[in-house]
Amino acid sequence: MTALLRPEEIDRAAALLRAGELVAFPTETVYGLGADARNGRAVAAVFEAKGRPHFNPLICHYATAEAAFADVRPDERARALAAAFWPGPLSLVLPRRAECSVDLLAGAGLDTLAVRVPAHPLALDLLRRVDRPVAAPSANRSGRVSPTTAQDVVEELGRRIAAVLDGGPCPVGLESTVLDLTGAGAVLLRPGGVPVEAIEAAIGPVGRALPAERAAASATLRSPGLLVSHYAPALPLRLNATEVAPDEALLAFGPPLPGARLVWSLSDSGDLREAAARLFAGLRWLDAEAARRGGFRRIAAMPVPAHGLGLAINDRLARAAAPRPDDAAQG
Repeated sequence: MTALLRPEEIDRAAALLRAGELVAFPTETVYGLGADARNGRAVAAVFEAKGRPHFNPLICHYATAEAAFADVRPDERARALAAAFWPGPLSLVLPRRAECSVDLLAGAGLDTLAVRVPAHPLALDLLRRVDRPVAAPSANRSGRVSPTTAQDVVEELGRRIAAVLDGGPCPVGLESTVLDLTGAGAVLLRPGGVPVEAIEAAIGPVGRALPAERAAASATLRSPGLLVSHYAPALPLRLNATEVAPDEALLAFGPPLPGARLVWSLSDSGDLREAAARLFAGLRWLDAEAARRGGFRRIAAMPVPAHGLGLAINDRLARAAAPRPDDAAQG
């Protein structure tokens, strides 16, 4: 794998994508593992590199809303949300057009497709140069903690991909919000970088998919990130900790609990934006440092308020703490 560091190397990354190779690149949310969404073999290589089940659809990334809406059928709600939040961390699940150019495998064979326009300037530059949709799930092995730096990608995927564009740490640090607009009522499938309160201010009430619905039969998953067990560190995770044991590492929010021997602070001041940006990096660091020091059997996570970006943080923590099926069943 090649690390591409200079702006002029974006052309090389674009050429690799057009040639059917896999290239990781930064977005404002997390690093994505990019493939030409029109090339079925390239899309299949994404699943192979991640160890991802083929029933789990991918989000397709576009340089503009107009390009995205050439592959899906937007309604008034989709156009309003695109005007308000694109480029940005919002993915919309919409009906595929009959003439959609995206390979069916990218959408898991469904009649819908998840699309978004990322806000990261390097990602947008790359998408403009590729001049075609890029399917890009998070650039990590399936079920593992999402990557927020190029080094995370190197550690996760190494020789499995052709290159990684290094754009520094991702500023949001959580995946995009996923909103299903295929029915009469908008439904939040995955909380993320755009708070649901902001979406409701733009289009009105939004329904919430219940955990059981999100974990429904694999063949009906509407977007990435809906499986119950996901984003998991190597160590088991205990939620809503109000005390910490000597053999537990601590994921702190606000002042750390007394007695913790190993601490990663999401935000000393209780800032949800800072906490979101530091979440995945913290899980990775606690895993690595606990393994280096020895004597730790679990990560204890302090409570995070469940509003704004806190809804997305709690969603990721809940799935990181969920019982873990065999890796082949994760996505």
